[in-house]
Amino acid sequence: MGSDEQHKAVLLEEVLVALNIKTNGNYIDATFGRGGHARAILSRLDSHGQLLALDRDPQAISAAAELSSDPRFHIEQSPFSGIASVASKYGLLGKVDGILFDLGVSSPQLDTAERGFSFQHDGPLDMRMDRQSGQSAAQWLASADEKEIANVIKTYGEERFAKRIARRIVQTREEQEIDTTAKLAAIVSQAIPKYEPGKHPATRTFQAIRIFINNELDELRQALDQVLAVLCQGGRLLFISFHSLEDRMVKQCMRKWAKGDPYPPDMPVTDDALNPLLKIIGKLVRPTESEIKNNPRARSATLRVAEYLGGHDG
Repeated sequence: MGSDEQHKAVLLEEVLVALNIKTNGNYIDATFGRGGHARAILSRLDSHGQLLALDRDPQAISAAAELSSDPRFHIEQSPFSGIASVASKYGLLGKVDGILFDLGVSSPQLDTAERGFSFQHDGPLDMRMDRQSGQSAAQWLASADEKEIANVIKTYGEERFAKRIARRIVQTREEQEIDTTAKLAAIVSQAIPKYEPGKHPATRTFQAIRIFINNELDELRQALDQVLAVLCQGGRLLFISFHSLEDRMVKQCMRKWAKGDPYPPDMPVTDDALNPLLKIIGKLVRPTESEIKNNPRARSATLRVAEYLGGHDG
């Protein structure tokens, strides 16, 4: 599972350029996955550089074993909400030259049927990034009330037929256990009267339940609260998002930090006096047509880049 053949790192060249890598710098890959980005970053570092990686998925930790002999590399099993704690453990608070977040689910997770992430591979309805903690999607669907299910599908999946889907789920579970991805995909397909062309009807529902089960948006919110304390002045902050809710959260946070202190708009204050914390670097980056052709899952990826200017983090 470790090679780039099995997992294509999204926007790889764009990430390497945006990180503005110093050969002796300190970097964090907050979502190791199968290490596509991590290996490329390591290839740009000399013997004095170091890369700290995080991932909450035990299989990703196992995949990193082949890098364990590299003294420049360390990995910790942690969600990215633990980024400040992990950085502190390695003495890196305020000393990191670049952080990369590659949000969402990885290709190996999607392609492994028993993980339960994909409607394309029938398997147990799990969806947990760390199967040692929390409840599975099947357990949640067996106990949640109709209103809660509809709210999750609507909020995290932006699914217009959320109420119909929730109603069908509750009706079905009275007759049979909804314990496989195929069963859930069939229920959603039956509940939706109109399909989006080229998109499986269960796409939004699976995405929503996965985000909810793994508490992904709150994890992101907590990570955003910590990143400035981890970066050094001039350090780069990169986010690859695949979901509009994640991208919106990152965009709003970056813009707030780049704007600086909230003075009244009619007050004559220079930009420097506003104490901006970040400088946004470039425009939103999307994959090229060539990358999408070689890796269709890159289609919805977006990359945002900013540079930490130093100062307070409030």
